[in-house]
Amino acid sequence: MATLPEIDALAHDHVFLGAAHDANARRTLWVVWLTAVMMVGEIAAGYWTGSMALLADGFHMATHAGALAVAAAAYAYARRHAHSAAYSFGTGKVGDLAGFASAMVLGLIALGIGVESVLRLFEPIRVAFGEATIVAVLGLAVNLASAVLLSGGHHHGHAHHHDHDHDHDHHHGHDNNLRSAYMHVLADALTSVLAIAALLAGRYLGWAWMDPAMGIVGAVVIARWSWTLMRDTAAVLLDRTDDPVAMEVRALVEAGGDARIVDLHVWRVGPEARAAIVSVVGVDADAIRARLAPVHELAHLTVECR
Repeated sequence: MATLPEIDALAHDHVFLGAAHDANARRTLWVVWLTAVMMVGEIAAGYWTGSMALLADGFHMATHAGALAVAAAAYAYARRHAHSAAYSFGTGKVGDLAGFASAMVLGLIALGIGVESVLRLFEPIRVAFGEATIVAVLGLAVNLASAVLLSGGHHHGHAHHHDHDHDHDHHHGHDNNLRSAYMHVLADALTSVLAIAALLAGRYLGWAWMDPAMGIVGAVVIARWSWTLMRDTAAVLLDRTDDPVAMEVRALVEAGGDARIVDLHVWRVGPEARAAIVSVVGVDADAIRARLAPVHELAHLTVECR
């Protein structure tokens, strides 16, 4: 029978936050402040110049500021409750919940931009092209600065290798909360670029139709970003099987031919952490744990021997 010290040694926490959690939280908070300041500036300039384009972009940026604030709040909540026993597998997926909410907001923004752009094709409005262009350029500068801040923690997918030469999918290690913030900033930058192009074309070429046309293009691109983010975060929230890690687990356990997996569950519990329940016949639990030691993604492993 195990002694109390031995039992204590077996106990472990369920903190599955990403390695860069705190750094990403600070980056996101900085971007919230930058976006909020620019939002106020654009709305004020819109009233001052009488430019509906600036007012629309300012209120549009307000929705992004709100979504970014949600991302910052998610980081704080996940850290504050990381050791809470109320969450069976920790708070590693709070960021995915915030990312899913942000993806929905992004989709609504795309819908709103698309509808407004179509309406303006049929009922053009007068725009103060010169003043609007200057503020749009400032907005783009803020968006680029925000993107640089967030890019320090946002990484596009990559493959990595274990000693047994297994490649993981490109979603490994994604922080979907930071990714959602990054996409909101990119969406703002895209709308700024399209707005600048449309304003210049309207001012120098007289192409007033460019403004709503570029709005439609931006709406389509943002809608696509929204869909991909919603798809990926929903998969995490619904505990979709992490196929590459599951395949690796199965290969390592059954490689010797003396064991067979009869039930397997592998799912994501944090940006860099996976949990697994492995039900096997043929060998004991210690042997299974030893075989799965190289799979560093497995932060929580339950083995059932039948």
